[in-house]
Amino acid sequence: MPHPRSAQPPSRSPRARLCGTVTVLAGLAGALLLHQPSHAADEARRLPPPATDARPAGEVRGSQSVVLAGGCFWGVQGVFEHVRGVEGAVAGYAGGAAETADYATVSTGATGHAEAVRVTYDPAQISYWEILRIFFSVALDPTEVDRQGPDTGTQYRSEIFTTTPGQAEAARAYIAQLDRARAFGRPIATHVAPLAGFYPAEAYHQDYLVRHPGNPYIVVNDLPKVRALRRLFPERYVEQPVLALPPSPA
Repeated sequence: MPHPRSAQPPSRSPRARLCGTVTVLAGLAGALLLHQPSHAADEARRLPPPATDARPAGEVRGSQSVVLAGGCFWGVQGVFEHVRGVEGAVAGYAGGAAETADYATVSTGATGHAEAVRVTYDPAQISYWEILRIFFSVALDPTEVDRQGPDTGTQYRSEIFTTTPGQAEAARAYIAQLDRARAFGRPIATHVAPLAGFYPAEAYHQDYLVRHPGNPYIVVNDLPKVRALRRLFPERYVEQPVLALPPSPA
């Protein structure tokens, strides 16, 4: 059952499913939803830093990017738009073919795509390792398989799509470190794979958390992640988000 939202696509296939498919439409059920605790918020913790913070092998100077999938892309994008050193965070699709990279088709769960966010960052201000640390600390529950919170399906899986072999090696090393330390109650289920292509999502998905902070799904599932970022990583949090789209005219 799709949750209420403030912005809808111009048209949608009847089979298209929105982020938060198990949430209710409105009214009393919507009010009850607002009082349900967010699992992501409950589980957020400042994880230990990687054993090394060296630049991944093969990474060159200048802006770098990595694509992160961790459930509905609204929340992952919302977190990284508030991270110091991030130059851009774009919601989109990764893992499938270009011809199936649209919301209605991805929502069937049969495309191989995951809802994902391309995070572009300045390594002179924030390291790739710190991007991963924030991702695992506040953006998702990395032990979930093909789901996050109320959202289920392969399109909501946890995956790191890397742009260099060094990024992949570093991601696997950090996952292994966290598993050895038993940082979570269960093994980390996050996949690591080379990025074959990233396809930006429709405009109405971009900056959704910033543009619709009162949406019930955002209130319950995603704003707690941003608050956790501010609480756990105050040195990394910036109040003014970096937006994927230009601000709407006043």
